[in-house]
Amino acid sequence: MTDSVVRGRLVQTTSVVDDGVVVISGGRVAFAGSVPDAVAAGHGPAVEQVPPAPETYVLPGLVDLHNHGGGGASFPDVGSAAEALAGVLEHRRHGTTTLLASLVTAQPEVLLDRAAVLAELAVAGEIEGLHAEGPFLSYRRRGAHNPADLQEGSAELVRDLAKAARGFLRTMTIAPEVPGVTGPGGVAEALVEAGVLPSLGHTDGSTEQAEALIEQVAAALAVAGGGLGPMTATHLFNGMRPLHHRQPGPIAACLAAAARGDMVVELIGDGVHLDPATVRSVFDMVGSGQVMLVTDAMAAAGMADGRYDLGPMSVVVHDGVARVATSDTSDEGEGPIAGGTAHLIDVVRLAVTGGVPLVDAVRSATSVPAGVLGLAGEVGCLEPGARADVLVTDAGLRPLRVLRHGVDVDVAGA
Repeated sequence: MTDSVVRGRLVQTTSVVDDGVVVISGGRVAFAGSVPDAVAAGHGPAVEQVPPAPETYVLPGLVDLHNHGGGGASFPDVGSAAEALAGVLEHRRHGTTTLLASLVTAQPEVLLDRAAVLAELAVAGEIEGLHAEGPFLSYRRRGAHNPADLQEGSAELVRDLAKAARGFLRTMTIAPEVPGVTGPGGVAEALVEAGVLPSLGHTDGSTEQAEALIEQVAAALAVAGGGLGPMTATHLFNGMRPLHHRQPGPIAACLAAAARGDMVVELIGDGVHLDPATVRSVFDMVGSGQVMLVTDAMAAAGMADGRYDLGPMSVVVHDGVARVATSDTSDEGEGPIAGGTAHLIDVVRLAVTGGVPLVDAVRSATSVPAGVLGLAGEVGCLEPGARADVLVTDAGLRPLRVLRHGVDVDVAGA
């Protein structure tokens, strides 16, 4: 039995079907393609009842693997699953139907406590899992991470965190030059053994140090199997030693790895973290299949300017830009950028405005991150058998309707 039909300009992995349709049954995609093909497949009676919608796009539900919160809720600071759910729903109303809740660097006991809380949402199916950004990061490239909580690599903490997350720790950002991260018995090895994908980031390391980590992880993932990978780079360019022609640093290693298929690079294409030309250039260099658009959103996403918490750090949002507060009185953030305030559909829209083809931008916010999690064919796509997560937008890529598991999401206030 057909539950519902969604019609419009269907954005698929490699093309746009101008008069497309998604047929949903039992919370799954039963058909996705052109209207004539749907009729030929026997869906005519249901499809023909829905009028054409040439001014709308039909996209797969978006997949965000780097997200610290929204709607006033900060995932690194929540005391209950119910509190964290407010942040999940803020992004879901804007079309992000699959999400990793990201932690920030904190004391080990705090990380373990927050992981246990957020794991409740993962068990309930509200999020896909957790991303730990730290604490094994560079002091010099720490960005908005509390310097007092940074530490050397600890395989034991990795195992404890994975246990506290009840198997839902999916990714962890690590800096290759931090002692204890690479090599036998190090953090990278412990992560892969625990089924967690390492992500290179917040690093002041050299090209050689980055290459060594990438090589180690690629080899470990090949042995481990399980569908994870390739490894990722956490918000490429941000929180990294800048690219220089005589000291190329980690960025050159990440771009080379992405070009050969050994890495997927995150880009926070929100117009604050990266210039649109930089986003477009990376797409041109490595291809959309190796780029993952993310928000790095924090509690202020969907909220007004003001003061917010990001773990142990106080953040000021001014004109939509979040920065670490450098005083108790300033109304303008004066420190490093401290996460994003955009939704993932905003990032997709800005990428397209900046010259990235629509199909490529959507792919990098859907099927690419789904593949990183080993969920290709399950989420981030509109093909038979996939979970019926659908985002309908207007011609300007602004959300009109969201379905998750084939059920309409309440988009009030979106």
